[in-house]
This record gives sequence, C-alpha cells and structure tokens, in this order.
Amino acid sequence: MRAVRMTDNGVEVVDVPSPSGEGVRVRMRAAGICGSDLHMLEHGYHPAVTIGHELAGELADGTPVAIEPLVPCGACEFCTVGDYNLCRSAPSLIVGIMRDGGMASELLVPPRCLVPLPGGVAARDASLVEPLAVCLHGFRKVGLQGGQRVAVVGAGSIGLLAVAAARAVGATVGLVARHDAQAAAGERLGATPAAGEYDVVVECAGTETALQTSCELAKPGAVLLLLSSYWGSINLPGFMLMMKELRVQASSMYGRHAAGRDVDGAAALLAATPELPLAVITHRLPLEAAPEAFRIARDRKAGAIKVVLEP
Repeated sequence: MRAVRMTDNGVEVVDVPSPSGEGVRVRMRAAGICGSDLHMLEHGYHPAVTIGHELAGELADGTPVAIEPLVPCGACEFCTVGDYNLCRSAPSLIVGIMRDGGMASELLVPPRCLVPLPGGVAARDASLVEPLAVCLHGFRKVGLQGGQRVAVVGAGSIGLLAVAAARAVGATVGLVARHDAQAAAGERLGATPAAGEYDVVVECAGTETALQTSCELAKPGAVLLLLSSYWGSINLPGFMLMMKELRVQASSMYGRHAAGRDVDGAAALLAATPELPLAVITHRLPLEAAPEAFRIARDRKAGAIKVVLEP
C-alpha cells in the first residue's frame, strides 16, 4: 500500500507492506497534518514509521471511527488512574510518531484506540477529534468553568479548537490571530479580538512573543495553559510572571477521567459543533499529494489552517 514517510529528502509517498498481525483494521479516510509533524520535519527528526496521528476512518462494516493514537501499557501507576498520556512505556506510545500511523491506506490498531463517532459526524471530518481532545484535556487540567474569560494566543488549528472547547463550557473567548483567515475562523466560532484581562490564557503559537503576549493578557492570579509543542527551552517574562503570581500549566495529549476519555468528549463536541470542520479544515488533498500538502500547511500567510490528507 502507499504511505507517507519522512526521509532525508523530505516528505515522500512510498510503497510499504499492508499491515498484518493483531488489531482492528481501519480503512483510513482522513489524516490531519499536525504542527508536531511540521516540527519533526523542520528539526530533521525522521521516524522510521508511517506518520500521521490525527486520524479517522472506517471499519470493515463501514462504521466510521476516529482513533486515539496512544498505545499505553495499561499497567503502570499513571495508566491505572487514567493518565495514560504519561505512561512509563512512552518510547513506544504514540501512533504516527513512534509506531506506524495513519497517513496510509490502512492501519491496524488495538481495539482500545477506536473512538465511536456520534451520528452525523463523517469520518472525513473526524481527524479533528484528536487535536480537539488535546484542548479538552488542557482545560480539564486548569478546571475551566463557564463564565470565565479565556484568551487564546495563536489561531492555528489548536488555537481555534481551543476557542470552540472554551465556548462550549460557556466561557467568553478573546483571540489573538496573526492572519486574516485565522481571525475570520475564530469569529465564526464565537471569539472576539483579545482585549483586557483574562482568567485563563491559552498559549497556542509556541513562540517567545506569544508567551509574552499571553502573560500581558493574564490578570493577576490567572492561569497560563501551554497547549503548544515546545522542542527547546521556554523563555517566560519572569518579572511579570512573578508580580502577577501566574500559574503555569503544561498539558500533553489526553487521558481518561471520571466522565470518560477526553477523545470521546471531543467526538461529542465535534457532533455538537457542526461549524468546526468548515471553519478549521481549509485544504483536503489525496494521499499522493502529501508533499504538496505539507508545503501548504507551512504557508499560514496563504490561508492554510488545517490541511487534511484523504487516503
């Protein structure tokens, strides 16, 4: 079958054997390009696996599903309480980064990875479940409540999905966007331009400038939630952080809590927010066009937000 891999020559579509062995076979219908995929490419990290961890497809009987791309041990002290994103077996944890992912025709996954989709959610839109779960997990970590003021700094796909997740609990959301297409998408999802002070500030851009802006928008005693992926040191404005007594909350991936998995909550939110795919997914390309898709995904100035491959 055809699959997308990163090589010294960049992103390539190559022939690989069809998956075999244990697991549920999923016919891939959508694989989103994540910011971390772009980071891997830019930093020269080329995993010897098929990439793609924002995934959705169909089972043999046509049932649409999203995929939670984590394969934890299930037995360590973190897994047993639902924090399997912190699993001790992390080196082999993530589908599409540490083991074969879904930018391919088919994928075999353990049954635990399947995420049932509510009625009305198409598989071609459900690659948004994974990044949406990232946002829900982060807000769960900070205890976001309805009525709070939330600022989102950075209006890529994670930032826009954070807007939708915050709005869903009744928060008022201000957005800092660099590009017109991002600002328009944010407005469509219920955000206004950020102004004033906020109870929770969500950093979604991954830059030192964004961290500075985030601390400026935070009211004294606020929470700074980091949803960006950082591959190096983080430089925070120390004096402002100290004088405002800001609390910094890192967040990674998703897990399980008393009400269920973050990914199941994300699937329900996607069903309840039908405007999300229209606002966030700007480009859909076939698998063979993966090199072009990655080029588009890097060009935010041209209007790209979420680029999705459709095998």
